[in-house]
Amino acid sequence: MSKHIFYPQGVCSQQITFELNDDNTISNVRFSGGCNGNLKAIAKLVQGKDAAEIAQILAGNDCAGRGTSCADQLSRALTEALSKR
Repeated sequence: MSKHIFYPQGVCSQQITFELNDDNTISNVRFSGGCNGNLKAIAKLVQGKDAAEIAQILAGNDCAGRGTSCADQLSRALTEALSKR
């Protein structure tokens, strides 16, 4: 298991923390800032799921024409973490 901290860009959330388990599943996702209820829901939905699959699903999700979103930033964080394995 490895713990990761990611600092999103262009969104309301200021920090994303999560763990990647040895089998590349996601656990303990936490967002600091942003839309609290929605981000808690995302964290519940991705719990125990394959990181690469979730990164692909969430990639490119847009919030208010920003070209990114907290979900997209989670995708980027997961992709970055997987590339370091």
